[in-house]
Amino acid sequence: MIIVSEETCTKIIDRASAFTAVEQVFAAMARGDAYNFPVIREAIGHAEALYGFKSGFDRAGLVLGLKSGGYWPGNMAKGLTNHQSTVFLFDPDTGRPKAMVGGNYLTALRTAAASSVSIKHLARKDSKVLGMVGAGHQSAFQLRAATEQMDFERIVGWNYHPEMLPRIADTAKEIGLPFEAVSLEELGAQADVIITITSSQNASVLKDYIKPGTHLACMGTDTKGKQEVSADLVAAARLFTDEVAQSISIGECQHAIAAGLIQESDITPIGAVINGDHSGRQSEDEITLFDGTGVGLQDLAVAAAAVTRALEMGHAVEVDI
Repeated sequence: MIIVSEETCTKIIDRASAFTAVEQVFAAMARGDAYNFPVIREAIGHAEALYGFKSGFDRAGLVLGLKSGGYWPGNMAKGLTNHQSTVFLFDPDTGRPKAMVGGNYLTALRTAAASSVSIKHLARKDSKVLGMVGAGHQSAFQLRAATEQMDFERIVGWNYHPEMLPRIADTAKEIGLPFEAVSLEELGAQADVIITITSSQNASVLKDYIKPGTHLACMGTDTKGKQEVSADLVAAARLFTDEVAQSISIGECQHAIAAGLIQESDITPIGAVINGDHSGRQSEDEITLFDGTGVGLQDLAVAAAAVTRALEMGHAVEVDI
């Protein structure tokens, strides 16, 4: 079995590789060449942790496996990231274990890649202002990935805890773009593209805040009960997602579905746009929304890319089992 450590992943997989892997697997999903298995996610009754499994099979890329991990809210005090995960890949021809890959860095990369895929395919090409709602660990990954897909001129941001906003400011400075901390109302009035990446249980981005033509990438809602944007905003937008089944059950669209404001048929897989089977944005004034719930196939795709790169570069560890 091949082992690719967390440290090795940070050295061999970049944003471009993650973007390509995620874009390709979204396309495969829409074609019916790849599918996710039901997600398991449970509170374990210890350390306030949520733990679970995401798994699937990409028949086109011959990638089979699962990501095991979850959220430990006390980890930051221990000098660790709150999200912890490991990816296991298996040989689809025999079922034998193929690789074990560190999943923390790859999870951050693949989440940012998903929102940047949506920006590439759904945002207005003349978008100039990027709005960031959320300033946690993932925000820096999101910011770097997004600015590689669009010629943004400045960044505005908001966070529940304003003292965390320097993370966005510092990342923006590294990229070479000006940053301004603003209210949510100001962010909605200025931003052409908005990325939400919080763990909120209540909507913070409201319909009245958003101007026509905005693209929203909602990346924080991946569990039943979470919510970043109001249900009426979801209903007012043209909707896209990584996987419809997750969008209506654990994603941002769950609340609009529950309120009867939208139907499952109103949501389009982003892969259909990538494949050219759906035109995506219909007009310059239309609000588009990508519900990024996070699917196991994203993790498997970037992990498989990491294994390939590790072998090519001589960074993989091989063990007999």
